[in-house]
Amino acid sequence: MSAAAKTPAELRNMFGANLRSLSKDYVSVSELSRQLGINRTQFNRYLAGESFPRPDVLARICGFFKVDARMLLEPVENITSFDDPMTGPFLRDFVGRGAKDIPESTFPNGFYRFSRRSFMDTSQFVVGLVFVKRAGQTTYIRGYEAREAMKNQALPSQRSASEFRGVVMQQEEGIAALISRRNSMTCSFNYLDRVTSFENNFWVGYVARTMRESMTGERAVRMVYEHLGNDLPKAMNAARNSGYCSGEDLIPFHKRLLSTEVPFR
Repeated sequence: MSAAAKTPAELRNMFGANLRSLSKDYVSVSELSRQLGINRTQFNRYLAGESFPRPDVLARICGFFKVDARMLLEPVENITSFDDPMTGPFLRDFVGRGAKDIPESTFPNGFYRFSRRSFMDTSQFVVGLVFVKRAGQTTYIRGYEAREAMKNQALPSQRSASEFRGVVMQQEEGIAALISRRNSMTCSFNYLDRVTSFENNFWVGYVARTMRESMTGERAVRMVYEHLGNDLPKAMNAARNSGYCSGEDLIPFHKRLLSTEVPFR
């Protein structure tokens, strides 16, 4: 039977089957319906193929799951787009699986102050600020590289050029993040594992940049993240103090975690 000849009941059944497939990775129907802003009883009717959403609600569901209205006509596995490499069928059970539903208890939202050794001048350290947020099932990271660091790399110092964004992925131990500047100008891989501390708000790991081997500078260095939460004054203070500094000027606990006197391996 062609798509044009499908009966209302067949359209409802196809929509319900696709919605069940898209919903299977969520912990509960209650939580999913809450995120979608749809009454749970009504959402259950959609899942059972007993009811069909209004156009505005359909658009909300399609936008949330990143599919289109073809979910009325054919199985969703046939229409999931490769446009999103994380959720496309080739990677969703591999890379995409780790990028979904990272608990806030593992890596909370909010501002983070970070410290690491400079890639270009190993006698210096870089201190910066990033912001972590969740949108749907995905955890994102965003920040701006210090103007001094941009200048030292002969890169444009405009705010748009210094911005970097990335996606966070859960690992068996800790978290990883793939981060890039606009137009994939530069890219880095970041790994962090939580450190036991008084406030339980520190992570330590390393960052590796994607570049060819060089006889000067480093391609991988230790890195520390300190969670500042949503404390805007504290974040603004961290932003004002971002940039290059010497090892002596590092925050003491950052310096301790970076093991500045020990070579990175």
